[in-house]
Amino acid sequence: MKLAFNTWVYSSFPVWVPAYPLEEVIKRLARIGYDGIEIGAASPHAYPEYLTKERRREIRQVLDDNGLAVSSMLPAPGGGPGFNVASANPLERAGAIDQYKQVAELCAEWGGKTLLYVAGWQVYGTSREQAWAWSRDALREIAEFARPLGITVAVEPTASDSNLVDDCDDLIAMLAQVDLPNVKAMFDTFHTLYRNEVPTDYVHRLGRDLTHIHLADVNREPPGSGVVDYRSLLDALKAEGFDGYLTMEIGFNRRNVEPDDLARRAHDYIRSLLV
Repeated sequence: MKLAFNTWVYSSFPVWVPAYPLEEVIKRLARIGYDGIEIGAASPHAYPEYLTKERRREIRQVLDDNGLAVSSMLPAPGGGPGFNVASANPLERAGAIDQYKQVAELCAEWGGKTLLYVAGWQVYGTSREQAWAWSRDALREIAEFARPLGITVAVEPTASDSNLVDDCDDLIAMLAQVDLPNVKAMFDTFHTLYRNEVPTDYVHRLGRDLTHIHLADVNREPPGSGVVDYRSLLDALKAEGFDGYLTMEIGFNRRNVEPDDLARRAHDYIRSLLV
């Protein structure tokens, strides 16, 4: 298993500060000892429409020079443009699908293999069945686009933020309905806490469909700060043969953070359990 760090806490999403250029974040995470970086497709880092061909080449060179792999990428859902694949507005759904496709292309360009998928959220006045169908159809279209790029689409249950794909049963159902080889599963320990679920249950139920994981403790604190049993989680992952990235997605829900400190504490704690 390899360790990666999500860039939200460094990147102005959804809290505006602190904010750092992407090349600075790459260098800092490499110095701490991470194997990979999960890049959020938000400004100032990686919003596709704001990146020239030259800028894309520059970032790829910084990644290579620092020996840091792109573990995964994900669009920034919500806010201004929306990017809700389950929206009742067909223009918003189309825009969200297009954004996912642009991020898939950027991910492949930077050597990444995994695109994270947030299934959207049911808006008042739309039935759950309809919202689910729109999300399912969007996922299928995105995955079919991503497949020739060598990109796997990992569906994330987001219980604390959404109301559509929220738990392990929802996740399994969505994968079964789409039924494409490059559509896999992931989960975030923070969201399992919200629903009082047991993270190891996800590991054993998903088995080989599990391709990616987010680690965060209570209040998006670093692993080891709260109540999640990470030792049991890692034991379960080893038992199931998981060899993907353990990605820290922490600290981005507030301004009063020191990103390097969070990144270092998370890295050192999880690395110590992998020895």
